[in-house]
Amino acid sequence: MPVLIVKNIPVEGPGTIEDFLKERAIPYTILELSKGEQIADTGDYSHLIVMGGPMAVYEMDRYAYLRQETDLIKDFIDRGKAVLGVCLGAQMVAHCLGARVYPGEVKEVGWYKVDITPEGMEDEVFSAIAIDGKPVAEVFQWHGDTFDLPEGAVRIASSSAYPNQAFRYGSRVYALQFHIEVTPEILREWFKDEEGVDVEEMLAHTQKIYPEYHKRAMNFYDNFFS
Repeated sequence: MPVLIVKNIPVEGPGTIEDFLKERAIPYTILELSKGEQIADTGDYSHLIVMGGPMAVYEMDRYAYLRQETDLIKDFIDRGKAVLGVCLGAQMVAHCLGARVYPGEVKEVGWYKVDITPEGMEDEVFSAIAIDGKPVAEVFQWHGDTFDLPEGAVRIASSSAYPNQAFRYGSRVYALQFHIEVTPEILREWFKDEEGVDVEEMLAHTQKIYPEYHKRAMNFYDNFFS
C-alpha cells in the first residue's frame, strides 16, 4: 500500500525517507499542503509521514492548512494506521493526541546527543538509531518549540534541554523532534542564508558522521515500513 507524505514547506522534504521508498519500490504521494494541494481519499494509504517546517502548531490562524493537517493525522491515528511525525510533524502529532505544544527555553540548531530511554531501547523500530547498541543517538535538531508527553504515549528519547525528544503512541505512531531524514545536501540548502551558525563546521561534522547516520536511519525505515 502507498505512503502519504505531507510537506509543510517546500524546502523541508522527505530526504532519505523518499530515498528508502524509491529503493524498496514502495509507492508514495507527496502532498504540499502549503501550496493548497488537497487529497480526497486517504483510504488506500498505509502510512502517513508529516515533515517539518518553521511555523508553529499554535499559529493555525496564520497557517490555516495546519487545521487540515490535524484532521489528516487524527484520521490515520483513529484508523490504527502508521504515522511518523518529524520536528513540526512530531509537534502536530502531540497536538492531535491532546498535548500542549509551546516555545522551549532554548533553541537547538545542529547536531545533538539524545538519550534513548529503556522503553526506546526495547522498541524494535526506534532502537535502530542507537549508536553501537548504546542508549544514545546523535541527531540533527532545528527547533525552538516543544511539547508535553501525550496521555498514553511512551517517551523513547530525552535530553537535558528537552525531556520529550521522541515518543511512541500505541504500536504504530512515532513522533521525533529531530530530523532523521537529512542529508549533507539538505543541510547545505537549509543553511545557505542562515546567520549565527558556523555552517562549514556543521557540514564538516555532518560529512564525518553521515555514513553511519544514514545507515541507522535506513534501519529505522526498514522497521517502520515493514
